[in-house]
Amino acid sequence: MTLLKLIAVSSRTATVLLAPAGAKYALPEPVGFILTPLTDGESVSGRTEQAVLQLNDLQPDTGYGLTCIFGSIEFRTRQCLGATDILAHGADPSAEDNSPAIQAAINAVPEGGTLLVPPGRFMTGPLFLRSRMTLHLEQGAELAAIGEWQDWPILEERDTAGRVIGTWEGLPERSFAALITAIGCKDIALTGAGTIDGGGDRGDWWTWPKETRRGARRPRTVFLAHCDHVLMSGLTIRNSPSWTVHPFHSRHVTAAGLKIENPSDSPNTDGLNPECCEETNLTGIHFSVGDDCIAVKSGKRDGDRVDHLAPTQNLTISHCLMERGHGAVVLGSEMSGGISGVRIEHCRFLGTDRGLRIKTRRGRGGKVADISMTDVDMDRVATAFAANAFYFCDADGKSEAVQSRDPAPVDDTTPQVSAITLRDVTATNVQLAAVALLGLPEAPFSDIRIENMLVSFDPNAVPDVPLMACRVPACRHETIVAQFAEVVGGITLAPEDKPHAD
Repeated sequence: MTLLKLIAVSSRTATVLLAPAGAKYALPEPVGFILTPLTDGESVSGRTEQAVLQLNDLQPDTGYGLTCIFGSIEFRTRQCLGATDILAHGADPSAEDNSPAIQAAINAVPEGGTLLVPPGRFMTGPLFLRSRMTLHLEQGAELAAIGEWQDWPILEERDTAGRVIGTWEGLPERSFAALITAIGCKDIALTGAGTIDGGGDRGDWWTWPKETRRGARRPRTVFLAHCDHVLMSGLTIRNSPSWTVHPFHSRHVTAAGLKIENPSDSPNTDGLNPECCEETNLTGIHFSVGDDCIAVKSGKRDGDRVDHLAPTQNLTISHCLMERGHGAVVLGSEMSGGISGVRIEHCRFLGTDRGLRIKTRRGRGGKVADISMTDVDMDRVATAFAANAFYFCDADGKSEAVQSRDPAPVDDTTPQVSAITLRDVTATNVQLAAVALLGLPEAPFSDIRIENMLVSFDPNAVPDVPLMACRVPACRHETIVAQFAEVVGGITLAPEDKPHAD
């Protein structure tokens, strides 16, 4: 493994991964570094406790050298072909709604240029980015959504080119535009040390989680549809009305060094949901949310309507910290387009209901395959690995057709799950089960491999059901619970648990 690696660079920031043995989100011990301009300028020293180091306040088109105990790297920041400050277009922290001023500033950014957001809290409605621009929030800068939705723009199901732009839970649906919306953009960056606040606690967004207003669904905080080459780094993104960051039908998305946080009781406020995306890298992100931390999706079948589906493939999740949340990394339940090539590495899950979770049901179709989780530590999770093909979502989710344990005919709507590997995983204080698997009798889960998984149990755990499906019994302190699933390998109990096995 390379110990020092440049993850991403913009005109004013750079993101570096320090990856010694044992590093997860945090480093085994703090590391000092020196950052030196390669031409004129003074060196800056600092220390980091995190594996991902975000460097801010850099100069455009400038070479730098970074040195630490793991070695040295050199990099050059990108050019900035013109900077536009939102203050120059009338933005004012005292204004009730800065939307017109900030959008005018965005429209004035030259191609290859930067929109600068200085310190201050700027209330605004949805903003629409353009290709080949950087949105840079300085330390102390905040873009905060206004609470009123009556005048918010709405994304229709499809644009004039027929692309889906309004979406909700895997289907084309009218939805409110996100605070930061990018549609069909290329080469964009959202960087800096500032904050994007989605305004979920303002207005009444969280009081109608599954309903509509003005015929539209709740917005995201950052929505990236049909984009290519996107960078997000360093920012805090919080307080989302629904899913927080939603890359949709996009390619080459890098998110690094972010902090994504929502109240624990906020409904459906997933952290980051790549849907129908290819070549996505999520590194060094701290999640603390009201639903799933990362939810990987690929759309949902709707009868014969499948033109909105596309696979999510080649996704890497590394050095992340997931706190609370229903699941740390979740695949589905909207997975009809297929999910493959997912790598989860060097992460820590703390207090999530589940660690790795796969959820689907009859009628979804699609394949989940080639998934691996390696060198991951969990603590106080209810179930470390849960995979469920009887997930009772949708209006008919608890019907006999969906929940019957008798084999059903196999066709294009039968979901398939295979080639899942857990390797070098440690799960402490597990409450319900280390592994809980419930496949379909007509399409059992296959090639599920568990290699070097060390488990200990929470002595204070209370029995509960490990999977959201009908007729699943409660359990406590189980190693592997599996039905209609092929499992190779097993669980090793931590030494202190062996005398107390239930």
